[in-house]
Amino acid sequence: MRILAKWIVVALALLALPSIIPGIAITSFSTALLVAFFWGLANLIIRPVLLLVFLPITIITLGLFSFIVNALLFWGIGSFVEGFEVSNFTAAFLGALVMSVAGFLANLLLKDRDDE
Repeated sequence: MRILAKWIVVALALLALPSIIPGIAITSFSTALLVAFFWGLANLIIRPVLLLVFLPITIITLGLFSFIVNALLFWGIGSFVEGFEVSNFTAAFLGALVMSVAGFLANLLLKDRDDE
């Protein structure tokens, strides 16, 4: 139940992105749900592999390169999901930043009772 609630919160944050960041377009709530699913999947599987591959660059930049990895993942999702468009890298960077904050807030708000 908690995972479903987080998924919906992230999808709602995706729906708000076009009004906050120019260069991002999303057509419907079902597209937002699909993008939220792929965003979670990319953060679960692809992001750790990329961070491991680019570990030297990440260490040299004191971890700031992870923001670039997030933006590239967000931009990549925009390139293959129909109805979701990210026009440039700046929009991808800001969109990934907002989505990371939204995911953090969803985790904070929907914390398990056992975690306390």
